Amino acid sequence: MTISTGNDIVALKAINIDRTRQPNFYSKIITDNEKSLYDEALFAVLPLEHFVWLAWSVKESVYKFLKRHQHDLIFSPSKIIIAHVTPPAKQSQAQREGIGFDGESACKVEATFVGHKFHARTILSRDYIFSVVDNHSGFSKVHWGIKKIGSSEPQDQSAAVRELVLHKFRDLFPEDNFKIEKSLTGLPVLFKNGTETAIPVSFAHHDHYVAYSFVWA
Repeated sequence: MTISTGNDIVALKAINIDRTRQPNFYSKIITDNEKSLYDEALFAVLPLEHFVWLAWSVKESVYKFLKRHQHDLIFSPSKIIIAHVTPPAKQSQAQREGIGFDGESACKVEATFVGHKFHARTILSRDYIFSVVDNHSGFSKVHWGIKKIGSSEPQDQSAAVRELVLHKFRDLFPEDNFKIEKSLTGLPVLFKNGTETAIPVSFAHHDHYVAYSFVWA
């Protein structure tokens, strides 16, 4: 089984709701079948703009998951299909971190790409939409975290999300030294005591929010 991870975050205060609800915009993100899925099963519990950006966050997460092993992969939202969405019973609250999603108020999402199934958990808060993707439904080895920061400048986002995940690894391994480099394909690579690890790490940021996921047993 492929070991990887992918996550994405969308800051809701930074989206254009009116534009998102226009067919000529959302058709670039969701397919006709996905719009039908929304109309038939989800319109009563999710605003259309939330569904569109939920779909985007899941598809972006699937892309990041696959990109680690398929370096020439090109992001094409229409080829990653949202097959099923189970909304949470209640809206999620505030920023947080966790291991897996047991007990979390999160959407359960299934997506497919060229015949392969992916599972996602999506937290819908008042301020953001956050998704993490795995290729099985347990998420028991998936660590994740979200933080609001004071700046939306790209260099500040990049520094903040790296420090967030490095802080987590320092908590897990207080005797070791960690750093993060960027691979030739732009993915984060974690080094422990100067040696590259096989621990997959994924970063995301949008506006004043940064987020990470990684897989570690």
